[in-house]
Amino acid sequence: MWALVIEGGLIFVVAVLMTMVGKGGGNFYVVILALSGIPMHEAATTGQFILFTAALAAMVIFHKKKSVSWSLALLIGGSTALAALAGGYFSHVFSGFALKLIFAMMLFVSGAVMLVPVAEGREPPEGKRFGIVTVRVGERRIGVNLWVALPVTVLTGFAAGMVGVSGGSFLVPLMVLVCSVPMRVAVGTASALVAATALMGFTGHAVHGDFTPLVALPLAVVAVAGGILGGRFALKTKPKNLKKLFAFTNWVAALFIAYNASF
Repeated sequence: MWALVIEGGLIFVVAVLMTMVGKGGGNFYVVILALSGIPMHEAATTGQFILFTAALAAMVIFHKKKSVSWSLALLIGGSTALAALAGGYFSHVFSGFALKLIFAMMLFVSGAVMLVPVAEGREPPEGKRFGIVTVRVGERRIGVNLWVALPVTVLTGFAAGMVGVSGGSFLVPLMVLVCSVPMRVAVGTASALVAATALMGFTGHAVHGDFTPLVALPLAVVAVAGGILGGRFALKTKPKNLKKLFAFTNWVAALFIAYNASF
């Protein structure tokens, strides 16, 4: 009983923080569950389920406040998913140690670039231009340069698939820096993408019978509460502070992964 209470408390904190910055946090959920004695396959399945419920709850909050760009989610989500498939396939080329170091470096860089000042909400150019698509962000329209966005999206998806993460740590910088999307909209859109990715991951795990509802459902309820609270906090937090929080959490995760790689 006490173990479940401690797990729930940790998962709630992770759900709030990760939702605020548009990250999945699935790796944290799995670590919490595994350290509590849950078998790894079951921990991975439960972690994906918790991740899905938290991201879905946050997505609803962001959607109500018009902070999810569905057109951008479709544009980025499709190319990222295909690239992630390729990244997962070629991941065997690298050792586990190398993957951890690559992941740590990616986290550090993506956190650092979020502190670079960037103009938000570029208006699309007048007239039609080849390679420029217009996406709706709330009540505004933003021009996305596919010549820049697609290569970066493919690289992001490939890297995320290679190291086995949902990609939230890289999707938010991609939308903010490359697509000039406002920070809150980037976080909201990332929540939708993370929810979709987590659902697919959970389904793949669950078909093998590694899902235990008695453990997963109470923790999912806690994660939903954290996702709702995190979403509301994100909407009330200044964009520059969200960017700082994003960078800080990325750096902490990078240090954790680098330290873990040495064992």
